[in-house]
Amino acid sequence: MTKALVSIVIPCYNQGKYLEETVQSVLASSYKPLEIIIVNDGSKDNSLTIAQQLAKKHSEIKVLDQKNGGVAKARNKGIRAAKGTYILPLDGDDLISPQYLEKGVETLSSSPNVKVVYCQAVKFNESGQKPWKLKPFSRNQLARDNMIFVAALFRKSDFLEIGGFSEDMSMGREDWEFWIKMLKNGGDVIQLPFIGFYYRLTPTSKRKKTGTNQKKRERIAYLNAHHRSFFEQELNGPLRFQRTWSKPYNTLLKWLGKL
Repeated sequence: MTKALVSIVIPCYNQGKYLEETVQSVLASSYKPLEIIIVNDGSKDNSLTIAQQLAKKHSEIKVLDQKNGGVAKARNKGIRAAKGTYILPLDGDDLISPQYLEKGVETLSSSPNVKVVYCQAVKFNESGQKPWKLKPFSRNQLARDNMIFVAALFRKSDFLEIGGFSEDMSMGREDWEFWIKMLKNGGDVIQLPFIGFYYRLTPTSKRKKTGTNQKKRERIAYLNAHHRSFFEQELNGPLRFQRTWSKPYNTLLKWLGKL
């Protein structure tokens, strides 16, 4: 029986010094067949050159190049060009373990109700690594915060159905909004019981730049505008700046007749 192709889509912006290590972690996967699509997002370093050199050495690799348009646009470009049944987005400085793809595909292919498969993870840098303590998945929890990192496996058909990553979400955490779109109307989520993803902490990590209060307010306004019925269902009203208090606060306002 022919095994399904998996497409690993790697957006890359000025991550040339890490890119080869990221690609090698994918090539070491126990699962085959796979393709790797590197999308150079207008890098100012040597990312494009390194990507092209890697593509010459490995037939599984394709390189796409675009003007700098942000990570959501780069992911969408790569996933739309992908030929795989299953997709794994992977940022240009992160790593995966050899068994992650194999176990993820096994789960997706045997369970039609499962939409997303991820795993346990660690954060790492030159000085070492620490566990990434992720909250268990539930739709109610997803309404308040994201617990699924972007490097999770899903079907390309589901990606197309929801229109991909929102390219106008420029205030960060576009992966959170992507999972809300993917899962708000149902579908199971499985976390594999092993460490399969390694998130690199760097001085320029996007999470740091998008952690300001202003960015949080912009993000919450965007999410409420685009997913009002989801938050109504899970939080009894809109997502609030103090996210964990959203449901009790909304419930109180409704009881007082102010919402």
